[in-house]
Amino acid sequence: MSLDDDAVEARAQGWRTLAALHARIEDRLQRRLQRALERDHELSVSEYTVLDVLARQDGFHLRMNQLANAVVLSQSATTRLVTRLEGRGLLARYLCADDRRGIYTEVTPAGQALLTAARPTHDTALAEALAEAETLPELSPLVAALGTLSFRGASA
Repeated sequence: MSLDDDAVEARAQGWRTLAALHARIEDRLQRRLQRALERDHELSVSEYTVLDVLARQDGFHLRMNQLANAVVLSQSATTRLVTRLEGRGLLARYLCADDRRGIYTEVTPAGQALLTAARPTHDTALAEALAEAETLPELSPLVAALGTLSFRGASA
């Protein structure tokens, strides 16, 4: 194997490890939040994610295409999800004043209240998933790296 082949394999192995950590966390969140959020908060994991992403924005709104990118869903899946949340009074959509083609989505006070109530369940499940992953030698370096990341707007 040449040096270039070694570098390619190292990147591929890194990607597989990252994908494994993501899948493990996603599975844990999905199982835990599906039960707890639907029972206690009537919110799916995807719905929670949309509310959370919007609530972390200045003014609690984003354009629909920005929201789709932020939650890593297709434009059509995001539109369906926003429509469902809007129907429940958790989100609102309105036209951009500067660009009438742009549509903003924002969290309503009811959506913010539901998100606030659901956040401890989400955060606990995420912490448990990361703690479990940290015990696995192949995933512990990634979990440690996550702890060193700094995100704009994150609270300390």
